Amino acid sequence: MEASVVRTGTEGKTWGGGNQPLDASYGKMMMWFFITSDALTFSGFLAAYGFSRFKYADIWPIADEVFNHFPFLHGVDAPMYYVALMTFILIFSSVTMVLAVDAGHQLKKAKVTFYMFLTIIGGIIFLGSQAWEWSNFISGEYGAVTTTGGNILQFVDNEGHRVALSDFAVERSSDRVYHEENEGVWFESGVALPTYSIDQVVEGFAANEDLYVRTGVLNEEGEKTILSRRESLEKLESEGIGVVEGANLSQNEYGPPLFADFFFFITGFHGFHVLSGVIINIIIFFNVIVGTYERRGSYEMVEKVGLYWHFVDLVWVFVFTFFYLV
Repeated sequence: MEASVVRTGTEGKTWGGGNQPLDASYGKMMMWFFITSDALTFSGFLAAYGFSRFKYADIWPIADEVFNHFPFLHGVDAPMYYVALMTFILIFSSVTMVLAVDAGHQLKKAKVTFYMFLTIIGGIIFLGSQAWEWSNFISGEYGAVTTTGGNILQFVDNEGHRVALSDFAVERSSDRVYHEENEGVWFESGVALPTYSIDQVVEGFAANEDLYVRTGVLNEEGEKTILSRRESLEKLESEGIGVVEGANLSQNEYGPPLFADFFFFITGFHGFHVLSGVIINIIIFFNVIVGTYERRGSYEMVEKVGLYWHFVDLVWVFVFTFFYLV
C-alpha cells in the first residue's frame, strides 16, 4: 500500500515564508522575534536589579525620597508624582498609536497622520521628562557625607526632615585656592570638587544643636535610622571622610553606588529605545503624509512600528513597578 505524499510546491527550494505562520506577514514576524529577544534582555537587567536590591535591602534608598521633585515646584515634596505623570504620558501615547493603527486598517490617511503626530509628541515629552529627571538625580539637592566603610550619612532636623549641606556648612574662604586662567594653571581632566569640604560640614554640624545624622540602614519600620545627637557627632567625626553631592557611577548621595548604576543603565537603556521609537515614528509619519502607504493600499508599516511602541511602553510599566514602586 503506497503512502500518499502531500506536495507543497517548495520541494528542492528554500522555504519562502509561505502559509504565513500565525497569519502574520514576514515583517511582523521579524518584529515579534526582535521584541522577544529584547524582552529577554530587559528581563535580565530587572532580574539583576532584583538580586542586588535583595542583597542590600537594609541600606537601599527609598524611592519616594529620591524621586520627589516636580518641575517649577522647587522645595515641594512630591514623591513619585512626576514619574507617575511620565508614565501616564507614555501610556497615553500607546493609546494614540492604537488609534493610528486602527485608522490605517480603515485606510483613513488623515486620522493616521493625526494620531501618529500625537504619539510622537508623547514620546518627545517623555524623553524630555526623563532628561529633567536625570539632571536632578545627577546634581542632587541635599548632599551627604561618605564614610570609611563606603556608606552614606545624611542630615535631618529634629522633625526628621532632610537638611541640605548648604543650610549649615561653614563657609571659609581660606579653605581652597581657586586658580584663574591668567595664572597659567590648566587641567585637561579631573573630578570636580564638592561645594564643601568635610571639615566645613563637621564644623557646621557641631554648631547646630537641632541637626542629626541619618544613616542608610533601615529600621524595623522600614525607615532610615536617625542617630542621637551624641552618636551623630561621634560618627561624623570618626568615620566621615568626604562630601558627595548628587550621583554618578562611582558614588551618590542617596545610598549604595549600585543604585545609581542601575538607574542610569536601566532607564538609559529604555530611554534609548524610546528615542529610537520616536525617530522611526517620525519617518513613518512623513511616509504617511506623502501617501506612501496609501498608494500601497496597506498601512502595515504603521502596525509594525506600533508593535515596537507598545513593547517600549510595556517595558516601562515593569521598570516603573520594580524600580520606583517596589
